[in-house]
Amino acid sequence: MVRGFLLSIIVVLFSACDSGHQFTTLPANASVVVLGDSLTYGTGAGDGEDYVSLLTADTGWNIINAGVPGNTSADGLSRLDALLASHDDGIQKIDLLIVELGGNDFLKHVPETETVRNLNAILAQSKVRNIQTVLIAIPKFSPIGAAFGNLQDHPLYEKLADETETPLIEGVFSAVLAKNSLKADPIHPNANGYRIVAADLKSALSDFGFLKN
Repeated sequence: MVRGFLLSIIVVLFSACDSGHQFTTLPANASVVVLGDSLTYGTGAGDGEDYVSLLTADTGWNIINAGVPGNTSADGLSRLDALLASHDDGIQKIDLLIVELGGNDFLKHVPETETVRNLNAILAQSKVRNIQTVLIAIPKFSPIGAAFGNLQDHPLYEKLADETETPLIEGVFSAVLAKNSLKADPIHPNANGYRIVAADLKSALSDFGFLKN
């Protein structure tokens, strides 16, 4: 009897550990900010075809597209305070910050230590405000990999996510940008590509518990 009870407890604990992180589910009218570069802005597709617009329609969240083409991680960090000002002032609570940055750092050969430092600062500043934060992995710059349809996330994202205990969405852009049929140019998805990005992001956010299934 006791042995059976203990076994059931072990099974429950194992299942809980194996289920992954679960975060606070956001309501339909949640306020979300996506801090990013041209991938977030939607370069390569038409109006309303960017992944932020598609995710907004699918989730019902109020999502601010804070993607600026050409931005590096340093640029994103410099814009962060202004983006979160309404949250700091108590005017509009921000429920979630999604960070998509680093691609231009790779293209401009910014030292990896600098990129990590900037992303770390963004995550830290968001978390100190008690804003739930998600990091999106970007593929390592590889013309050969892109040409042969084999891109991999830059390893700095997994390491940073582990060190900061930040939920990481992996493989989304690497998978899309590895396929010529889903690209508008060598570094940007087309409308179909962004549609897949939005669907995969929604799925990942659901897995983490931010969205109800």
